[in-house]
Amino acid sequence: MKVLWAFVKKDVSLALSYRLSFLLQFLGMFLVVATFYFLSKVIGGAMSDPLDEYGGDYFSFVLLGLALSTYMTLGLQTFSTAIREGQIMGTLEIMLLSPTKLNVILLSSAVWAYAFDSLKVFLLLILGTTVFGVSFAQSNVLAALVILVFSIACFASVGIISAAFTIVLKKGDPISWAMAGLSTLLSGVFYPVTVLPEWLKGFSSVLPLTYALNAMRHAVLQGFSFYELRYDILILIGFSLVLLPLALFGFRQAVKRAKIEGSLVHY
Repeated sequence: MKVLWAFVKKDVSLALSYRLSFLLQFLGMFLVVATFYFLSKVIGGAMSDPLDEYGGDYFSFVLLGLALSTYMTLGLQTFSTAIREGQIMGTLEIMLLSPTKLNVILLSSAVWAYAFDSLKVFLLLILGTTVFGVSFAQSNVLAALVILVFSIACFASVGIISAAFTIVLKKGDPISWAMAGLSTLLSGVFYPVTVLPEWLKGFSSVLPLTYALNAMRHAVLQGFSFYELRYDILILIGFSLVLLPLALFGFRQAVKRAKIEGSLVHY
């Protein structure tokens, strides 16, 4: 807990030292939500058939897409960003050679980022309900939380693999940008997967975000039960059980290789 608290204090101090950027993120969030609200007035009717299974409202559909894709982007970037900052600032070697467990270092480096982005997502949903009239009255909140937990586990696993590449390659990695781009295009963030050509639907079926969005929208917009959501939830659990151990193993191997080569201080 001391290590975790030290990371949080460092990250909060850093965030507050750039107060304008801190505030602009919230302003930018409002502008994005407003843009999609007015866009929904134009294209909402044209997409009524593909949106029927989610309640038929495009704005609420895309609002949840934005919220969950925020967690995806966070999971893909936060670990590799923390590693990269440690390389440049010269603190990475000290952290990884300390007696602190690798799992604790990884978890602690992401706590503030997840807390801050969770606040942004919460405000995003509040904006949707209070300013733009979205209703979440039917939501199955418990199911939504379960879906969120396993979704975050999937995204974070890929992010840890990305961090392992950063340790080895000392710069960008081929994982996070490819996953983010493909998920945004194929997983149904801004439009239902059903509008994709058949040959692209096969690619969308191997992306965790596809199942996370489908389950979250059904749970929040239509109040589906756990039984009705079982297919998507089980797939998310399966992704988590496979990806998380693989990611932690890969990260340990990357650190071990960097220690042997003496390259932890290189960037």
